Amino acid sequence: MTQAEIDALLRTAFAQCDEKGCPLDDRQKQILTQVAESFLDSVAIAPTDNPLDALTDAHRQALLQFVVAQEEQGIRWRATLLNDWLRGQDSGSVQFIRDQYGPQWLNQVTDAHINQALNRDDTSRHLHVGDRIEVSNRLWEWVQEGTSCDETWFPCTVVNLSMLPVDGISIEPSLTGIVRFENGMEYEIQGMTEWNAYNWRWPEG
Repeated sequence: MTQAEIDALLRTAFAQCDEKGCPLDDRQKQILTQVAESFLDSVAIAPTDNPLDALTDAHRQALLQFVVAQEEQGIRWRATLLNDWLRGQDSGSVQFIRDQYGPQWLNQVTDAHINQALNRDDTSRHLHVGDRIEVSNRLWEWVQEGTSCDETWFPCTVVNLSMLPVDGISIEPSLTGIVRFENGMEYEIQGMTEWNAYNWRWPEG
C-alpha cells in the first residue's frame, strides 16, 4: 500500500466518522495518520521483491520442481494450475498454492521471479506458443541511444514457433517465432535463441 492509498483510506474513514455523528478531532486524526504511516514503513514491500520469498523452503522447492517438470513437457505451468482450480482437481505437490495463497498471490508471480529463484537467465526458459513476451523495435528499425529513435519494447503474444534451417542450408536448425501485437499485427522473428536473443525478453515484474 502506498502513501497516497493510505491518505485516501484515512480521508474516507474520517468522512464516515463525520457521517455517523462521531467526528474525530484534529489530534485523533493526527494519531491515526501517524500509526498508518508507521504501519506503511514496517510492512511496505518493494515492487522488485520476489513473491516466492513468502513461501517456506519446502513449498518453494515443490513449486520450482513443478515448474521445471511442466516446462520439460512443453506445458505452461500456470495454465495447469488454473485448469486444476477451475475443474476442482487436486494439484498434487503444489496444491498448497490454492489452499494457502490463492489466485491473487499467483498473479503476482512473474517469469522473472521464477527465473530469479532458479538462478537462470530469462532467455534460458523455453518459449511456448501462448507465452507473453516483449520485443524491441531494434528488430525492424535503426535505434540510436539517447535520441528520439531510442529503443522501445512492445508487448506481444507468441502465436507460432518452428525450428527451421537458416536460408534452407543451415545444418543446425534455428528457432523462428511469429508474435502478435496488441493491435493484431503479426511479425516473424528468426533466430530467437541465437542472433535475435537480445531483441526479446520476458515481461518485467
